[in-house]
Amino acid sequence: MNKKFKKILTIGIDKSALDSAYWQRIETLAEKIINLVKDSSEIKEQLVNTDCLLIGFGVIINKEIIDNAPKLKYIGVLATAYGKVDVDYAKSKEIAVCNIPGYATEAVAEFVFAVILDHIRETGRGKKQARGGNYSEVGFLAVEIKNKIFGILGLGRIGSRVAEIALGFGADVRYWNMGRKKDFEISRVKYEEADKLIPKCDFLSLHFAQVKDTENFLNEERIQKIKKGAVVINTAPMELVNIDALEKRLKNRDITFILDHSDEMSPENIKRLSKFENCIIYPPIAYITKEARIAKQEIFVGNIGNFLKESSTNQVN
Repeated sequence: MNKKFKKILTIGIDKSALDSAYWQRIETLAEKIINLVKDSSEIKEQLVNTDCLLIGFGVIINKEIIDNAPKLKYIGVLATAYGKVDVDYAKSKEIAVCNIPGYATEAVAEFVFAVILDHIRETGRGKKQARGGNYSEVGFLAVEIKNKIFGILGLGRIGSRVAEIALGFGADVRYWNMGRKKDFEISRVKYEEADKLIPKCDFLSLHFAQVKDTENFLNEERIQKIKKGAVVINTAPMELVNIDALEKRLKNRDITFILDHSDEMSPENIKRLSKFENCIIYPPIAYITKEARIAKQEIFVGNIGNFLKESSTNQVN
């Protein structure tokens, strides 16, 4: 007989987040399933006899939460980022934490270039103008990616794919990562220390996971060093960026900052940044493709089943 969890508790995972076929697969892995919203008053009570906890993006799982779940064996994160989970404390309690890396690599990498091209080629403005019956090209300005310095901070799965695409555009691609990736340097991607790279970039794309070492990475000093006219794209959490320093630099109107993790930001910070035309804010849509949605669900449910088979996959602690 296949092993099952006694009780799966989901927090912050809407029914729409998974297709019905995947919910059905999860149901076969537990004797009981309880679904709660992120701010439910029942969480503490339900944790007591939970041995499997499944959480949506951004749900905080700290020492207190873990201590309220003495039977907990497994935490599954429905996201790549797991910075809100105290993975070290979970490990000390012999609780496995598994995420879903790589499911949206292509989706996010392609989005980076979609927003760059929309900005530098004014495609949105062009569509709107033509729809209104004005077919003149007068007043349009554009630059090319080719031969521009394209900097990448964080050369993981997504950063590496962004580097490959940027090379295809003919850009001068350079990167900084916490550990050098010399195999990538063979393919014409140059390594450069972050503080030397940032001031040179025409395009700068952030691809760090949110951990303690990367939070506030774009601090005041580094933001002030960004080259005039540069386009900065952040498809990672905004905790990587010092908001006060970014607001100060945006006031100069000499850089463009593009982000898509707007759903995680406080209303106050969104309001502060949205007043600048040179700060382009998208909903969190970088990861949304048909292909990524399928991969996300397959990895998420696969992780749960593999843990029960004692062959844990994508464990981060």
